[in-house]
Amino acid sequence: MHDIKWIREEPNGLINALVRRGTASEEATALVDGLIALDETRRAGIVKLEELQARRNAASKEIGAAKKAGENDRAEALMAEVGALKTDIPALEEQVKAAEGELHSRLAAIPNAPLAEVPEGADEHGNVEIALVGQKIGFPFVAKQHFEIGEGLGQMDFEAAAKLSGARFVVLKNKLARLERAIGQFFIDTHTEEHGYMEVAPPILVNDAAMFGTAQLPKFKDDQFLVGTVLGREHAFGYAGDLGRQGEAESDIVSEAKQFENLAGGTHWLIPTAEVPLTNLVAQSILSEEELPLRFTALTPCFRAEAGSAGRDTRGMIRQHQFNKVEMVSITTPEQSADEHERMLACAQAVLKKLGLHFRVMTLCTGDMGFASAKTYDIEVWLPGQNAFREISSCSTCTDFQARRMNARYRPAGAKAPRYLHTLNGSGVAVGRAMVAILENYQNEDGSVTVPDVLVPYMGGLTRIEKN
Repeated sequence: MHDIKWIREEPNGLINALVRRGTASEEATALVDGLIALDETRRAGIVKLEELQARRNAASKEIGAAKKAGENDRAEALMAEVGALKTDIPALEEQVKAAEGELHSRLAAIPNAPLAEVPEGADEHGNVEIALVGQKIGFPFVAKQHFEIGEGLGQMDFEAAAKLSGARFVVLKNKLARLERAIGQFFIDTHTEEHGYMEVAPPILVNDAAMFGTAQLPKFKDDQFLVGTVLGREHAFGYAGDLGRQGEAESDIVSEAKQFENLAGGTHWLIPTAEVPLTNLVAQSILSEEELPLRFTALTPCFRAEAGSAGRDTRGMIRQHQFNKVEMVSITTPEQSADEHERMLACAQAVLKKLGLHFRVMTLCTGDMGFASAKTYDIEVWLPGQNAFREISSCSTCTDFQARRMNARYRPAGAKAPRYLHTLNGSGVAVGRAMVAILENYQNEDGSVTVPDVLVPYMGGLTRIEKN
């Protein structure tokens, strides 16, 4: 979220940022002008409200003085004035509250400003390659796609998944199930033991505030899986009674019921990435500068509705509703964030190098960046079965954009006023897509798959995956 003070003082800064992201100049100007006008209305309302409150307080004191002096007519006039103010003030408070809510909603819908060095472009064709690692494997046979390999092994079942859950799910069996587990464990071990990240096991259900903080809400609501509404207090009491718990101490049941009551009406979402719970660990906090940077990593299931991907990657594991991913999150000072971004990118590359995969690193252009990102690197791995590079990791710096949404700050050494933190996130990497890359790059002509050396210990010494 952007600082309205910055927008007031440097309106062209936001206008230029929106234009770089593809908004027409006239539309960007109108949007910023509307924000400033709304903020002026809000600020004027606050000033007027303070004046009315001050006058009400002063008039209330004058009433007593007038009565004491025997000035009954004046006292009655003052009482009438205070009575009118008691009506006017709540009405003005509602107007100010409405203006603040509208301003908050409009600001929440505006994407982050790209950093100056981000290349300009309308879509993925404007992305810039900055590194190419490894070489393509030359197969003496026609390379198969991962789903052909997995189904040929009898260990990747999309039909069974469709019976259970519908399209865009998969059931992995036998050694492929173990391979998926091995990949995730290898990634998380590398990031914790070699790269200095703290492992976290976060909830995979989060509330509205957490999703808003990392900018999945409100703009990308349709891309998420909504779980539902938590039971209210009366349901908690009813639930306790249904279980025949009337014999328990009333205080225990009341305590449990209140836990439900505190959550009543709150919706919960399945996380699209562990970025959401990991970044929100510092929400509503003021950290000390000495604590920074913080580096978190987690291996979790992730859930995405893929609302805008109809017809894309309908076969295979590239675009699933449920998948596992290792996420990296860094919390830093503004001065640290640029270096931390490069460090995070290096950590994501390191695990792919250990797997012996061929990949390239792209700097995303302004038209292809994520909503909350100020700069993003994508790592695209080579898939010989598809004869194409496909994204396997994104590493982004969000500057203070997310921190403002979740009110996450730190206090610089020797400073009185806190500052907003910088947040960064990156895939370290997507487990399913890593499996896709391994199957396609380590396939053999007989349909078997060689296990990469670094994964052999995680596979119990198995060096080759063959048909059941």
